[in-house]
Amino acid sequence: MILKTMTVGPVQTNCYLIGDEAAGVCALVDPGDQAQDLLAMAADTGLALTAIFLTHGHFDHREAVPEILQVYPDLPVYIHKKDQLQPGLDQRFFYGGPAKIYGEGDTVSVGSLSFEVLETPGHTAGSVCLLGEELLFAGDTLFAGTCGRCDLPGGSMREMFSSLHRLAEIPGDRQVLPGHGPSTTLADERLSNPYMRRALRK
Repeated sequence: MILKTMTVGPVQTNCYLIGDEAAGVCALVDPGDQAQDLLAMAADTGLALTAIFLTHGHFDHREAVPEILQVYPDLPVYIHKKDQLQPGLDQRFFYGGPAKIYGEGDTVSVGSLSFEVLETPGHTAGSVCLLGEELLFAGDTLFAGTCGRCDLPGGSMREMFSSLHRLAEIPGDRQVLPGHGPSTTLADERLSNPYMRRALRK
């Protein structure tokens, strides 16, 4: 497995590349900006780019999508249906394009690598996390020591606490790959994240 991180754009969004060397394929999670840099990162792996997974619809997690689709016009872009209509979203790549809607219980694959889609509303109504291969792509639901803001359209603190409670109850430990800031682990967040600890009291 190949895992690469590139921090992009004015709000320093973490974009991830996940790849299966044996299958020769890779995917991008939350390509928020700097499309050419992300395309170069994918090209450097020597793997074929086969999908884009969006944890939610905010601009800083999908700004590079239209430019990437100019190079890969048939590349599927996955997003939850509740974030498909985020304000300002470029509908050109969701209507009449290669958009894929995913949600709770769905599984997405990158070669032999498999990730379960978890609906985790709170930051947005359609926020999701991707769980698999001992990893949790957390988007803006869970950060190291904190959680995503809930005061934007579609946000809900009540739903955020429910989502954090759900993540805390995932068995064992996972590396958490958040949408912003440093990576962490579920074990560390259960122990020291005040929002997750409060969610566990509910």
